[in-house]
This record gives sequence, structure tokens and C-alpha cells, in this order.
Amino acid sequence: MRTDPTISRLLMLRSGAIAVQLIAVLSVYFLLEHQIALLPLLIVIAVEAVFQLISLFAYRNVSRAKPLGMLMQLTADVLFLTVLLSLSGGATNAFVSLLLLPIMIAAVTLREKGLAYIAVLAIAAYSFLLIKMPDHSMHQMNMSGHFIGMWVNFVLSASVIALVIGAMSRALKERERIIANVREKQLRNEQLVTLDGAAAQITHQLATPIANLQLLFEELLEEQPNNPIVKHMQAPLTQCSTQLNDFRKLSEQLRLKNSKEHTTVKQLQTQITDTLLLQYPDQHIKWITPPIAATLISDAMLLPAILNLLQNAALANQKQGQTQLELSWQQDNLHSECVYLLIRDFGPGFSSSQLAELGGQLMPSDQGMGLAVLLSNVTFERLNGSLTLFNHADGGAVAKVKLAIVNTENNAL
Repeated sequence: MRTDPTISRLLMLRSGAIAVQLIAVLSVYFLLEHQIALLPLLIVIAVEAVFQLISLFAYRNVSRAKPLGMLMQLTADVLFLTVLLSLSGGATNAFVSLLLLPIMIAAVTLREKGLAYIAVLAIAAYSFLLIKMPDHSMHQMNMSGHFIGMWVNFVLSASVIALVIGAMSRALKERERIIANVREKQLRNEQLVTLDGAAAQITHQLATPIANLQLLFEELLEEQPNNPIVKHMQAPLTQCSTQLNDFRKLSEQLRLKNSKEHTTVKQLQTQITDTLLLQYPDQHIKWITPPIAATLISDAMLLPAILNLLQNAALANQKQGQTQLELSWQQDNLHSECVYLLIRDFGPGFSSSQLAELGGQLMPSDQGMGLAVLLSNVTFERLNGSLTLFNHADGGAVAKVKLAIVNTENNAL
């Protein structure tokens, strides 16, 4: 398993920092012969090295580090650096500005609250070093004002880094998210174009065999009008012809017109009930709530998209021997520009992998669930809506369809 690149870079940077700290301390003490607290400094570096080894072991197989983990790592860096500086001159140490590094790292890895915490912690550490600093004078001139000025400069630098780099990082992440969404939509559109071509080809290929079967059926019916087997052939052949003609009309409507229409919630509810009763007479719809007085943005694909979800719900019910589907309408008072249609079945529900894949890409399924939900999701998004899938607390699955309202005024039926 690959380690999270963010935490990996941080641990690599700390490893280098530990090596530099050790070399610097030994060089200052033995080569430059400055009197520093060698043993305490070496103890702190040793503790930091042990913490680094523990961190490397803890994050060796972590593919994605949690924000709290990053926060703890940066907190440790600030604390170790503060202790090292306090043992080597405190605020007078020329390397005190290194406290800005954890703020920079936090600006590109943490959210606003975590960034603010690290910035405040670094400023508090510098302030502690300044307060604990002994009185210094140089050439009979008090240097306390100089060190206070350095502290003010550090506070300003930390604030600018937190605000500017943090804002730039968030903007880049938002841009990457938008680009990823555009790429995903482009790939999905390519899939749909491929599916459209395949569907048109299959429809054309099925038209001739169905027409031939219809002619053969008519001849058999003339020759054996009382044969029960021949009579039983009429219903499925008529259904195939009707479905094929409906598909042709729908395809022509989308290609020639491709415009959005309006339908009321009550009309849509009636169409859903009638169509499901025709296709799945063994399933019963229970409307939990009455239709909302609203006019929805619609087109020729809205009802088929909802029926795809109902078909999946009916198949899930049949697996469990259930015959009831619960449907309801919801409207959020804070977002009155849309209504929600909730479709609940009493089947086995979704697995975690299905919830991650459904609606976003094609998923292998014995019953074509991935393709049906993908097409439905595309239709809802085109109509300014969306699709959310989740498991019900009492069992079964729920498909929550967001449908956009034409306007918020004069929505009375």
C-alpha cells in the first residue's frame, strides 16, 4: 500500500531536519567552540528521532492520513523546535524564523481551523522564547526593542503566510476539484455516446425480427384462431412493438427538440403510479406524503430515469420476497427551489462498494443496475437535479432524487 504523499513529504523533511540539527549542534560545539548546552540538545534531538521512527512505523501503510494526524505531527515539530531554540539562545537565535516552516506546511495541508491553530501555536512559541530571553545589551545599547521588533515581524509574517498561502492553496484545491469533475463528466459523456450508438444499432437490428414475428403471428392466428398458445403470443409481441415505437419516438424527440418542459408533481406522481402498475403489477406503491404543489423542470427522459430507479427497487424487493415500495415527497424550507422524491425498497440494500460506484460510473451487475443508475443520474443533473443513494436505517435502500422547480411563485396546481 502506498503511503500518503503529504505525510510522506513531512516525514522526509523532518528526517533531513534532524540530521541538520545534529550536524549544526556538533559543529558549533566542537568546531566553533561555542559554549552551548550540548547534552540537553542531544537529548532533545534523540527524543525527536525516536518520535520520527514511531511516526514512520505508524504511517508506513496509511494511504490517506487524517487531518488530525497531520495536526499532531506539525504540533510536535513546533514543540521540538521551540525546545531546541530555548536551549540555544531563545529569541536571539538566528534560526528562530524556522518556526514559520510549520505554518507554511499547514497552509497547504490543513483546513482553516488547523492552519489557525498552528499559526497561533508558533506565535505563542516565539512569544515564550521572547519572554524567557535574558536581558541583553550590546555596546551599551538596550537590544530589547530590537528583539520585540523581530517578534512583531514574525507575527506579521506568520499572519501573511496563513492568509495568503492558505487562500492560494484552497483556490488550487477548488480548481483541481472542478477540473476533476469536468474530466469525469467528459468521460461519462463519452460512455453515453457509445451507449447511444449501440442502442440505436440494436434497435435497428431488432426492428426487422419483431416485424417478421408479427407477420408470422398474424398468419398463425388466421390458420389457428382457437389455439391458446398462439393467443398467448399476442401480448408479448404487442409489448415489444410498443416499446420499440416508444423508444424511437423518444429518441427523435431528444434529437430534434432536446428542450426542457414543465410538469407538476401531481402529474408526475400519477405517471409513476400508472407505469409501475403496468410493468410490475405484483409491486404496490405506498405514497407516504401527498404531492407538493410545485411545477418541475422536465423533459422526455425524466420519467424513464425515475422508472429505472423504480425497476431496481422492484428487483431488490423480489429478491427478498417483498411487494411494497414506499415513495414520498419532501421539500426543504431553506431550499424551496427544489423538491425531493424518495424511493425506498425493502431489499438487501447497498454494499459499501456499490454506494461508492453507483451513479458515477458503469458497474458490473447481473441486472444492469450500474448502467440504469448512471443514465438516471445524468438525466437528473441535466435537469438541475441530483441523485443520492443510501441505506435505510430499518433496512432496504433509498434513492433520493432532487428535482428542480420552475419557479417559487405561483406554484399552485
